[in-house]
Amino acid sequence: MDKMIYVNDVYIPFLKEERMTQIYYGGSSSGKSFFLAQRVVIDNLNGVNWLLTRNIGKTIRNSLFNEIKKAISAYGVSHLYSINKSDMVITCKDNGKQILFAGLDDVEKLKSITPANGVLERIWIEEATEVKREAYLQLKKRLRGYSPFKKSITLSFNPILKTHWIYQDFFKNWQDNKTVYKDNELSILKTTYKDNKFLTPDDIYSLENESDEYFRNVYTYGNWGVLGHVIFKNWHVEDLSNLIPQFDHIYNGIDFGYSSDPNALIKIHLDKKHKKLYVFDEWYQAGMGDDELVRVCKEFFGNGIVTCDSAEPKTIDYLSLNGINAIPAVKGADSINRGIRYLQGYEIIIHESCQNFKNEIEQYHWKEDKYGNAMAKPVDANNHLLDALRYAIEDEMLSAEAMAGVRL
Repeated sequence: MDKMIYVNDVYIPFLKEERMTQIYYGGSSSGKSFFLAQRVVIDNLNGVNWLLTRNIGKTIRNSLFNEIKKAISAYGVSHLYSINKSDMVITCKDNGKQILFAGLDDVEKLKSITPANGVLERIWIEEATEVKREAYLQLKKRLRGYSPFKKSITLSFNPILKTHWIYQDFFKNWQDNKTVYKDNELSILKTTYKDNKFLTPDDIYSLENESDEYFRNVYTYGNWGVLGHVIFKNWHVEDLSNLIPQFDHIYNGIDFGYSSDPNALIKIHLDKKHKKLYVFDEWYQAGMGDDELVRVCKEFFGNGIVTCDSAEPKTIDYLSLNGINAIPAVKGADSINRGIRYLQGYEIIIHESCQNFKNEIEQYHWKEDKYGNAMAKPVDANNHLLDALRYAIEDEMLSAEAMAGVRL
């Protein structure tokens, strides 16, 4: 490697960590994902095969795959790599060792995945709180066969709730006043934005000025959360693959991104007779230009009507001029709470591939006053797909209100 590569000081002792189970968790923007990508590349150059995975395969290309490509470029070793973008296979030309990628939603592919040279030595599960315990146990079984390198499995994530299986399994001896734990088989490192010396002042300001207690505790300080006053409890996750072809009352919604916020696209099927709402497809991506948004909308929505966030009339006009059947949401007085009440009257069934929507609805909660009492106002954070959902069902909600004689 010709370039000098900078690693945040807190991670340097973990560059050669070899314990079987390794956990890197904490707040947002702590640099843990880029450090782990750096370590994967170093290991691979030294002859180690890696498998990198997330719960949903389609999220890998814009996350793990890009992180590894950035790390390879930063090290100045692009000439040593063959990168197959379509199959997402990265091969070191010097030793034939590979960095492989797979989603845990593609069980058959996961069963058959194997490096071209040698065996899998190490696995990294990004956003591990999205993963079921059974999937983690199955992944551990992939670490078999002779190798001169020690096998390991790495989990990285922002913590969510203390009820999660990761907390129950691995944090029994954890002390909240510490940032490192090690025993014979397990290492844990907790980091926050304060450990990342490469952050911009705007990044730091945003994290330090988070007003909601839960999000500040989890995403700023990296602590496991205890979430009260959850708004939606009327939902569950299913595999809807066999039902989707039968859906005929489909509604589409989009919440536009702002700077680092994602564009959030959603498709649902509404069964009014049985009071069931099926969330069966989503698109969630930040940093999209208008032309890319048009392309994605055409692929995602086709000719369907799309109800959009009315706060962006120029974007709606641009979509319309480019063949998207886009219309603005009406919103109106108290539209958020009215939408919540309407949705609370349905059983919400989420397709197992809609991970981002599950993440949002799981943590969507009411604001609290200084005494911890719930206020009649939701926290306006991590709710992009939920907003898109409210736009999608707006006509049905307004019709229901009109029939019930509700004064708008």
